[in-house]
Amino acid sequence: MSEYNTTDFTNPSTFILQGIPGLEAAHVWISIPFCTMYVIAILGNFTILFTVKMEQSLHEPMYYFLCMLAVTDLVVHTSRLPKMLSIFWFNSREIDFSACLTQMYFIHCFLVIESGIFVAMAFDRYVAICDPLRHSTILTNSFVAMIGLAVMLRGSIVILPFPLLARQWPYCRTNVIPQPYCAHISVVNLACADTRVSSYYGLFVLFCVMNLDAAFIAVSYTQILRAIFSLPTKDARLKTLGTCSSHLFVILAFYIPGLFISLMYRFAQNVPLHFHVLIANVYLLMPPVLNPIIYGVRTKQIRDRLLRLFTHKGT
Repeated sequence: MSEYNTTDFTNPSTFILQGIPGLEAAHVWISIPFCTMYVIAILGNFTILFTVKMEQSLHEPMYYFLCMLAVTDLVVHTSRLPKMLSIFWFNSREIDFSACLTQMYFIHCFLVIESGIFVAMAFDRYVAICDPLRHSTILTNSFVAMIGLAVMLRGSIVILPFPLLARQWPYCRTNVIPQPYCAHISVVNLACADTRVSSYYGLFVLFCVMNLDAAFIAVSYTQILRAIFSLPTKDARLKTLGTCSSHLFVILAFYIPGLFISLMYRFAQNVPLHFHVLIANVYLLMPPVLNPIIYGVRTKQIRDRLLRLFTHKGT
């Protein structure tokens, strides 16, 4: 039993982040891939932002949405990784109660924002492929900015009840969070009250927000694929499919593991806790690492701009 576990407090001033429960002895080794992925994510996403800013031909809706995705990934990563690494390296486990709720809000808020950006990107691809003649008139710069603002407002408002409800619960059993960061369900599970409203609202966000986004994306890509396979030549089909493959891969990598982990955490009670925690952390770590790599490799304009940049530096 941890020395932090107590039974005589109501609302703690601090929580104790346990890291990876059961694998504390391996924290230093676990930190190596985590830190490596953090560095790759920072470099990759800043490279995307720099490339789009510097290349005039990339000033299009598709790349504006890609920049929004890069910023979102950086916020999600930076909300978690510095504290996680301080736990792994310096055993700095304490986190202020308000700081914990703030971290919870930013993580979940920007995950919902990321989901909204994927919807916007799917809509952009749908218009570009299914109605290309109207693409420039529909997705104007002002309309793209309105979409970005709407996605941000939706994420901010939808997740606001998470910390507001969590602040209301009494925490009288323990202040130890079996995670290296303040996940919503991990914090709520510590409360010694009937927290079903928090749990139900979390399921509402999962199924009625994230899954509705996934359903909209599925419908969009069904129409996109129908349009692609109706093209007259094989070369045209392959070229158009290539422009969508990176989007589709990134979207699948975001939604499918996220749904699996959320359901596993709530219903697969026989799975070891350290496995829950490791899988959840890898899930949150991978998209910010993979997204710039996938888009950098698969998107010709970004790839060409980077090649020119490094070629000029080398000469």
